[in-house]
Amino acid sequence: MPDAAVAESEPTPLEAALATLSRRLTSQQRAVVEHRGRHARVAAVAGSGKTTTMVARVLGLLAEGIAPQRILVLMFNRSAREDFVVKLAHSAPPGTRLPDIRTFHSIGHRLTTTLARWGSLEPRELIQQDWALERLLKQAAQRALGDADRSEREAALDGERLEALAQFCDLVKAEMCEPALLYERMNLGEHTGHFVESFVQLEQLLEQYRQMTYADLLYRPLRQLEREPETRARIQGHLQHVIIDEYQDINEAQQRMLSLLAGAPSAEDVAAGAPSDASAIAEVMAVGDANQCIYEWRGARPDYMLTRFAESFPEPMDFPLSYTFRHGHRLALAANHAIAANARRPDQLCLAAPGTPGTRLAEGQGAASLVAALTAWRASGRSGAEAAVLVRSWALSVPVQLQLLKAGIPFRLGRSDRFVFRLPLVQALAGYLELSRDASLLTDPVHLTLLFTQPTAFVARERLERLCQQLAESRHWPSKEDPILEGLKPLQRRTLRKRWQLLCDLPSLRDWAPARLLRHVVDELEADKILRRAAARRDKGEEDVRLLDVLIEQAGELANDPEAFIMLLRNPVEDAADGVLITTVHGAKGLEWPFVGLWGMNEEDFPAYSRDNPLSSERLEEERRLCYVGVTRAREQLHLWRDGGTHPPSRFLAELCVDDCTRLGDWVHSAGQRAKTAANTQDDTAASAQVAEPALRVASPGLGQAYLARLPLARHGITPPTLEATPAAKASATSTRKTQASAPRSGGTHSRKASSRAEPVVLRRVGGWEIGQRLHHDAFGEGVIEEVSGNETNPLIEVRFADGNKRRLIATRAPLKLL
Repeated sequence: MPDAAVAESEPTPLEAALATLSRRLTSQQRAVVEHRGRHARVAAVAGSGKTTTMVARVLGLLAEGIAPQRILVLMFNRSAREDFVVKLAHSAPPGTRLPDIRTFHSIGHRLTTTLARWGSLEPRELIQQDWALERLLKQAAQRALGDADRSEREAALDGERLEALAQFCDLVKAEMCEPALLYERMNLGEHTGHFVESFVQLEQLLEQYRQMTYADLLYRPLRQLEREPETRARIQGHLQHVIIDEYQDINEAQQRMLSLLAGAPSAEDVAAGAPSDASAIAEVMAVGDANQCIYEWRGARPDYMLTRFAESFPEPMDFPLSYTFRHGHRLALAANHAIAANARRPDQLCLAAPGTPGTRLAEGQGAASLVAALTAWRASGRSGAEAAVLVRSWALSVPVQLQLLKAGIPFRLGRSDRFVFRLPLVQALAGYLELSRDASLLTDPVHLTLLFTQPTAFVARERLERLCQQLAESRHWPSKEDPILEGLKPLQRRTLRKRWQLLCDLPSLRDWAPARLLRHVVDELEADKILRRAAARRDKGEEDVRLLDVLIEQAGELANDPEAFIMLLRNPVEDAADGVLITTVHGAKGLEWPFVGLWGMNEEDFPAYSRDNPLSSERLEEERRLCYVGVTRAREQLHLWRDGGTHPPSRFLAELCVDDCTRLGDWVHSAGQRAKTAANTQDDTAASAQVAEPALRVASPGLGQAYLARLPLARHGITPPTLEATPAAKASATSTRKTQASAPRSGGTHSRKASSRAEPVVLRRVGGWEIGQRLHHDAFGEGVIEEVSGNETNPLIEVRFADGNKRRLIATRAPLKLL
C-alpha cells in the first residue's frame, strides 16, 4: 500500500520536464505559464525569453491533460515556427505527442483544402513561381490601362512598378478593405493610377485560370467562412487554447482569422445580439511587444497589441515580461529612452535581468570610426561573424560596403542582390566614370545601353538596345525621320538626345574629380527627378535619390585614385562566411549579436524622410520603433555611427541619451557589485556604505527614477542616487509645459523638442495597490510591492519579501494586509 502511494505521487515525465524547465524561469515567466481561465496579453520586451516561456506553457497544458489537438500555437513565419518546434521537442519527453505549431499561411492552406473538399470553396492552384505571377500582373495591368498610350503602358510594365502592384494587391487582402480606399491612403508615385482597376482585373484572371496567390491562402477561406455561418460552425469549438507569438505584427485578415478559429463571436453577431457559448471559445494568449511593431507597410499596427486584442477577446489578463537577458543596464536604459517619446506604446520598462553582463555603448562619426571599431573587435580575437552593421535602408549599406572593401574587412550581406557591384544604378554611375576616362566606350553598344537605361529614360529596353547599337556604329544622333525614333514623344526624343550629348562630352571632362563629375552627370540628367518619378512608391524613390548622394559622398571620400574607385564599384565580392553581417534593421528583427552597429544615424536617413516626403506623427513613431528594434539587437557592444555628410545627427541620438544611460548603468552595475560583495562576505555594511556623491544630472530624471524603482536596491540597503534634470532638459520641460498649456486640446502632434524629451507613463497603481507599498502576507511575512499589472478587477502585484524571494500574487485573493 505505501509503495502504491509513492508511485502515485511520482511526477509524470511531462511534469518532470515542466519542473526542470520552470526552475529556469522568473516569477514573471511562471505567471504566464500557470495562467488559466481567461484570455491573456503578454507584453514581452526584447530578449525576455518569451520562446522558452511559451514552450513551458505548452508543456504545462499537456501535463494537465489537455489534448494536443486542442492546442494551437501560431508563429509569425516559417523560420520562427521551425525554431519553436525544435525547442519544444527538445524540452518535451521523448515520444510526447505535441500540438500543432503553425503559421497563418499554413492554417490558411489547410482551411482552403478543407473548404474545397466540402464544396464550399472552388479548388485553385497556388502560384509558386515569380514569373507566373508577373505574367498575370502584366495581363491585369494591360487590361486596366485599356487605350492608354504606348509610353504609359511601357511604364506600367516596368519591373519595379509590377512589384509595387503585387504588393498593393496583397495589402488589399491583408487589410480586408476596398482597393480604392487603400489606394487613397497609400503614398504611391506616378504611373500607379491603374492599380485599383488592375486589382479587379487580377481577381478576374485568377478566377478564370483557377489560380491563387499566397495572400489568397488566408483571404479566400476567411471571406467564405465569414459569409457562411453554417460552415464556420463546423470548424469552431475544437480548440481549447491558442497561443500566438509576435502579435504586434498581425494584420486585419490575421486578426479576424484568429477570432474565427478561437470561436469568438463576429462583429455582426455582437451587433445583432446573437447568443454565444462561452465554453466553446478558446482561451487566447497573445505574446508580443508593441514597441517592435515595424511592419506597418504589411498591415501591422501597434493598436492590435495595445487595444484591438481586448476588443476581440474581452477582459484579458495582462502579464509583463520586463526583464531582458540579452543586454545590461546601460542598454536597457537606452532602449527605454529610445521609445519614451512615442504615444502609442505599452506602459512598461525594459529591465536588465540580474547577472546580465554589461553592454558598452558608443557613438562615432564617419567611416574611420566604423572601420576602427570593427578592426578592434577582430583584433581582440572575436570573429566578424559575431558582428552586424544595421542600416535603415539598403542605400545606406553602400558606404559601409565600400569602406569595408577598402579596409580589407570581410563581410556578408543579408541580401545577395544588394552587393554594390550588382546594383544597376551604381554600375551605371561607374560606367559614366569609365566613359570619361575611355572614349572608345562610345562604340560599345552594351556599355551605352547601361548608361541609357540607368536612370530610366522611360523608353522600352528593346528600343534602347537598338538605338545604342546604331549609335555605337554611327557615332551620330539619328535624323528626325529615322525609324528608330518612330512613335517616341517629343519629350522622350529630347531626353534621349540630351543624354547622348552628355555621353559625348564626358571624355573631355577626364581631369575632373570623380565626385564633381558624378554631380555633373546627376544634375545634367536631372536624375533625382527621374528616380522619384520612376518609383512606384514614394519611399522607394527617396531611397534611390539617397543612393545617388551616398555614391557622390563616397567618391569624394575614397576617390583620390579614380581607377581604384571604379574598381571598387566593380569588385565582384561574395559573402564571407566569417564576415561582418550588413543588413537592414527590418532584416535583423528577431536576431541578436555580441557586436551591433547602427550606421547612418542622421536626419533624413534615420528617421527616413525628405522635403517631398515629410514625417507624420505616425511615421515618426514607426521610425522610433525601428530604432528601438535596432539598438536592442546588441549583447556586448552597441555602436551608433553618423556619417560625415551634410545631414545633421539624428534626433534619435539625442533621445537615446547614451552618456546618461552609461553613467546611470555604471552606477547600477557598481551597486550590484557591492551587493554581491556583501552577500559573499556576510557584511551588511558593505552594500550600504556609500561615499556621498553629487546628484546625477540627466536629461530624463523621471525615466531614470522609474527604472531604479524597479530594481531590488532597498533589499540590499542601497539608496539610489538623486537624479536631477540637466539645465537643457529643464528648459525643454518648461517650454513644453507652456506650449501644452496654450495649445488646443485636440489630437495634434508633438513638437520635435517636446517629443525628444517626453517622459514615459509607468504603470504604478492598479486597483488600490501601488509600487512601494509595504504589506504583510500571512504565509510569507512582510514585503514591498515592486511591480503592478493586470486590471482594476484582478490586480496582479509582484512583492519582494524579507527572505529575498519575489512572488507574483493576485492581490484580491492573497491573504494580504497593507502596513
